[in-house]
Amino acid sequence: MLCGADVGAAADLADGQAARDLAALLDALGLSAERIVLGGLSMGGQIVMEFARLFPERLRGLVLADTFAKGETAEGKAIRNATADRLLREGMRGYTDEVLDKMIAPYTIARQPEVAAHVRRMMLGAPPEGAAAALRGRAERPDYTGLLRRIAVPALVVVGADDSYTPVSDAEFLHRHIRDATLAVIEGAAHLPNLERPDLFDEALGKFLATIR
Repeated sequence: MLCGADVGAAADLADGQAARDLAALLDALGLSAERIVLGGLSMGGQIVMEFARLFPERLRGLVLADTFAKGETAEGKAIRNATADRLLREGMRGYTDEVLDKMIAPYTIARQPEVAAHVRRMMLGAPPEGAAAALRGRAERPDYTGLLRRIAVPALVVVGADDSYTPVSDAEFLHRHIRDATLAVIEGAAHLPNLERPDLFDEALGKFLATIR
């Protein structure tokens, strides 16, 4: 599974290089003749959609977690680029403190401090240059709404019930527009349900993979 949020994913989403790199990795692993189930979270989900656009013949299924298909708005571009500038000036600490309770739900921070500490370490460990580049790449991402109807393999759409970055309505949009899609809304989670509620996330993923087999 390919997983990436803004602070950890590649910045080359707009030109498809991340998807091409993934295809090259599969070739290097001797999987050039295999059809795969590919999943991604947040920006990783958009890389998965780009892979589906470029290499549909290599797929058996998709997992799209806490992600969305629409292109960035002019306002969103300005915000992402301004945030990128800020990270280069100030580093990751202030930004991490501000968005931690959006990455994971406030109740997760209170009830699962070890999860909060893990996410915080990941964010603080990201180089500001890489995080800024990822934000700029995300600002230029293409619109994948026209692709959804052309996806011809089964898809699992997963979202945290309390995700404010990619709310349930975004997941419902994906579910409606991909012809063979299953929707799983994970209660008790925000933007990172795989960390906040791994039991429910893994259950949904396991059921989906069983249908693929």
